[in-house]
Amino acid sequence: MKKHEITFSLLKIPLDFTVVFGAFFIARKIRLATDLIPGVSLPIQTINTHELLYFSFFGAILYVLLFATHGLYSIQISSSKVKEFLDIVRYAFYWFLFFSLWVFLWKWILYQDVEIPRLIILFTFILTILFTTLGRIILNNIQYFLLQKGVITKRKLVLIHNKTDKKLKELYQDISDSKIYTILWYIHEKKVSWVKNTPYLGSIWELEKIFKSKQCDEILYIDSDYGKKDLFYIWELCKIFGIRYRYITHSFDITRTNTTLSLINKTPVIEILNTPLENWGRVLKRILDIVGGCVGLIASLPLIIVVAILIKIEDPQGPIIYKNRRIGQSGELFDCFKFRYLKWKYCTKESYNTGENDDEALQYEKELIKKQNSRKWPLYKIQDDPRKTKIWAFIEKYSIDEIPQFFNVLKGDMSLVWPRPHQPREVKKYEQYQKRLLTIKPWMTWMAQVHWREWNNFVKEAKLDIFYIENWSILLDIKILLKTFWTILKRK
Repeated sequence: MKKHEITFSLLKIPLDFTVVFGAFFIARKIRLATDLIPGVSLPIQTINTHELLYFSFFGAILYVLLFATHGLYSIQISSSKVKEFLDIVRYAFYWFLFFSLWVFLWKWILYQDVEIPRLIILFTFILTILFTTLGRIILNNIQYFLLQKGVITKRKLVLIHNKTDKKLKELYQDISDSKIYTILWYIHEKKVSWVKNTPYLGSIWELEKIFKSKQCDEILYIDSDYGKKDLFYIWELCKIFGIRYRYITHSFDITRTNTTLSLINKTPVIEILNTPLENWGRVLKRILDIVGGCVGLIASLPLIIVVAILIKIEDPQGPIIYKNRRIGQSGELFDCFKFRYLKWKYCTKESYNTGENDDEALQYEKELIKKQNSRKWPLYKIQDDPRKTKIWAFIEKYSIDEIPQFFNVLKGDMSLVWPRPHQPREVKKYEQYQKRLLTIKPWMTWMAQVHWREWNNFVKEAKLDIFYIENWSILLDIKILLKTFWTILKRK
């Protein structure tokens, strides 16, 4: 997803809130008129500003929540503006019913002496539809204008197809008419002579190079003669690099249940969803990370001070918080913070400007892994590790060494829950499907942490992580966090 898509979607929330909030006051102004219906004199019914503030605030909150829970703040740009308008009318009407029911059902309990005139609610409903639609039109036109001027970039497609020339021309024309897409490359059994402005990519084996260059946003797959093995290859690449995968008709007979129907301009396509962690899922997760990170740091502050003092007393040479080089989302390197429980001279120093060949601690660690590794590579755990300090037993038993990773969470390098961050030398051993673990941020706790952590080999751990990626929900995050506390307390 593009950053501008997130920005414009987020703008809709305060815009809709303001629209509904203001509509109440405009509706009150309209209601003061006594000659709205020719020949009929209406009695003046109104409500004072102080009381109307409560109704308008509640109404605006209810409106935004109703729209949010029904996908009207979707981060993906909608190709169907008619559907968007009909959704606005539909859920504005639901809001009108819910709000009216709440007002007249509870008025004798919550505010016996206050009543908001019915016509003000009706006028607010009508104004809300008009202003919300107008706001969407303005936002969409601003976004399209910026797309046309190149200030923000269009979504870039790679087409994979072997359609007849006539059908292919129709598809190219339809996508060209779209304001939000551009065809970056196409893959075909042979070069198409009439396609002049779109480069010919050749075979599907060139896709990985394109994905690595981060130039492509989506794959559109149209009926082709590729076998299941090739289709799985394309699909896995899309999951690894976070590329949106969509297809037309029955071209993909090995799909799973996580599919959705969408449009590219007027062309109906089916999309295979990589993870629920798209659109608002990512926003909600980031909010959870920030709140959880702040709470975790504040709650851990006394323990941080005690552990810092103990580390300095036992081995004053090195830092209290140790930086360990790890690979995060999209293969980006970052420094993972941990309380240091190894003697400083034995700590590997990739994050301290020391080259691999000059790092004596790293060479020593490799020797220990060969002799005393108790887990299957690429995972390793050195049994009877001679490098550890005395405080190690207490720190590792209760995972206290990972408390500084709250700083990584707040920085955005990590998340509270997601796949475990691996070291570069571990990532080099990944198989192709395991690279999908790099499509999202690493985490402080993870599925394998609460499901037989010490007995999992890397293949099992990767499968648990991929299950999490495909089935993420806020509820799943909360369950893992709660299980993490219980798992830590049960350790012997």
